[in-house]
Amino acid sequence: MPRKVAHQSGNNAWQWSRTAETRRVMLQAAREVFTERGFSESSIADVVQRANSSVGSIYHHFGGKTELFLALWEDHQNSYEEHATAAVAQARANGEEDPLELFIAGARAFCQDAWERRDLQRLFLEGDAPPGFHVMRRARARGWVRQNAVLFGAGTDPPERLQVSVMTAIIGEAAREITACEDESEVAAITDSVATMLRRLDPFNEDA
Repeated sequence: MPRKVAHQSGNNAWQWSRTAETRRVMLQAAREVFTERGFSESSIADVVQRANSSVGSIYHHFGGKTELFLALWEDHQNSYEEHATAAVAQARANGEEDPLELFIAGARAFCQDAWERRDLQRLFLEGDAPPGFHVMRRARARGWVRQNAVLFGAGTDPPERLQVSVMTAIIGEAAREITACEDESEVAAITDSVATMLRRLDPFNEDA
């Protein structure tokens, strides 16, 4: 009996791995198609052909073109969050305790990710998206501000919320500018400018 359980566990792991790989291939195909043609001009058939898959498989894993677009966006946002969170954790591990410097570490990671995923950044900024997407994007942005407020230990009063929102917006605008960069030297210049602006602005520095 134990051998049977072990076999089932291994089989489940294999099935999960296979499913994850199938989703990865489909999302990569969707990334290529959507960034080349835009949401409106793309079709499920385009993605199926690029992924060398089937319509049934796409609908099984995602449900349709809109759901595929939103899954791609969620994957994009998760990448931002994972890299920024990892950068903050690494800065902490290196002994950094200043909330502003931790915030800047996350901002640098965010900017680098914006460069590496600039094709998706352009796609999601251009406005060609399914209905309701912009509402979801605003809700995600508010969540990002709340997370940053926790990092700074900011209160819930409107002035402090505004301060965190402005600092968060600086990073968002930097990501927009990065989509137009020609090379990484320009990205580095923008990222350094972000750090400089955030240090000058820091409203939570009691010594300022």
